[in-house]
Amino acid sequence: MESIETFVADVINAHLWSVIPVLLIAVGVYFGIRTLVVQIRRVPDMFRAVVESPSGQDHDADYGGISAFKAFTISAASRVGTGNIAGVALAITLGGPGAVFWMWMIAILGGATAFVESTLAQLWKVREGDAYHGGPAYYMTRGLGWTPLAVIFAVAISVTYGFVFNSIQTNSIVEAIGGSLERDDLGMKVVVGLVLALVTAGIIFGGLKRIANVTQIIVPFMAVAYIVVGLLVIIINIREVPGMFALIFGHALGLKQVAGAGIGAAFAHGMRRGLFSNEAGQGSAPNAAATATVSHPVKQGLVQTLGVYFDTLVVCSITAFIVLLGPQPVYGEEIQGSSFTQASLSSEVGAWGTHFVTFILFFLAFSSIIGNYYLAQANIQFLSDSKIVLNGFRCLVVLCVFGGAIGSISLVWSLGDTFAAIMVFINCLAIVPLGGVAVKLLKNYAEQRAKGVDPVFHRDMLPELKNVECWDGSDPVTRRSAEDRLIADQHGMH
Repeated sequence: MESIETFVADVINAHLWSVIPVLLIAVGVYFGIRTLVVQIRRVPDMFRAVVESPSGQDHDADYGGISAFKAFTISAASRVGTGNIAGVALAITLGGPGAVFWMWMIAILGGATAFVESTLAQLWKVREGDAYHGGPAYYMTRGLGWTPLAVIFAVAISVTYGFVFNSIQTNSIVEAIGGSLERDDLGMKVVVGLVLALVTAGIIFGGLKRIANVTQIIVPFMAVAYIVVGLLVIIINIREVPGMFALIFGHALGLKQVAGAGIGAAFAHGMRRGLFSNEAGQGSAPNAAATATVSHPVKQGLVQTLGVYFDTLVVCSITAFIVLLGPQPVYGEEIQGSSFTQASLSSEVGAWGTHFVTFILFFLAFSSIIGNYYLAQANIQFLSDSKIVLNGFRCLVVLCVFGGAIGSISLVWSLGDTFAAIMVFINCLAIVPLGGVAVKLLKNYAEQRAKGVDPVFHRDMLPELKNVECWDGSDPVTRRSAEDRLIADQHGMH
């Protein structure tokens, strides 16, 4: 087993992850140029879109789909988890304070990529029963006609998010609980694993609506609680904040040296943790983005860009501030991530800080299990319409949730990196040639916004786009209000 782990980590992943960051940076720069930095220009529209209610009514009941905010929380549930608390602390201890700067940079670059992939997912979504489905597998098939590649991607994301990442999240929960209880015995792990497995089963067998209802409560509440405590730490150490920022920027740009962690380490670990945390370009968030009911595909693209910022610029930054304002680590040495965050917070606010991190990590990691499952489910449904296959997959997910509590996680982490790299590579192969479609949709959106109407998209606005199943005007949310119809008529828009 050790030889397999060494081969996966030191041979396969070493080569893959020497290429993947360069690929994602290049794609982010490319889309940033083509969209005229939409990820910065359209920030106000992002906030407007995320709180928008379909048709101003309970849209779920009369047509189907879920709100932009619920879709946002499903993708945030997958994004916001172990990586934000344990991963960031690990990146700082291995890469130094400068790693935080490079996490911020990859989030801003990745914002353009997240916009493109989620806009494409909205365009080529499909309607099944009372819900929408979509994602990379769908735009690879409908937008490019690359069915074999779509199948490979669907298998990769189902394995990665359904089995591997969920095992990682469970293991992190067990580690945090063990830290609070000062226990590391098998009995504790089995009990925690069984509880998590049973609760997970109760939610995922309930379908998308139940998943959305759970995540829209857990994710915002836990994230806000964590942010509030992080701000408390900043207030306590307000005089140290300027020095902290100087350390972050100085180390990242080579102006300040930190023993044990050079500039290269800061860049490598910051980029890798940033990519792992916000998932921009990985093809995961578009699966959630496609479920939303919005009047224009661009709206959900903007919402998912906001998700990248929320994950990295807000939640990851809070962990970074807690760690950097606490006892300084010996940089360059491998230190356990979540335990270091716990130690840093407790040094500032008292012993309850350890248990608070456990509490937050438990709920964020559990919401990640639910979010991860949905991303995998969307692709299982792409591969097969069989209820037997779907329920069998759900059972395997529940088993992996339990297994992650009691098993060795090192190989699973390595496999997670491998499959994530495969997803990034395949997804980028698709979104680069399809980028022009997202640019056309953005132009259509901007023209309507400039004329003072709420942007609405119908597929006959861009008839050159093929295989667009939805967007025929049947969804009530794509019908203009009387006021907008008047404005549109005055401008010759239909």
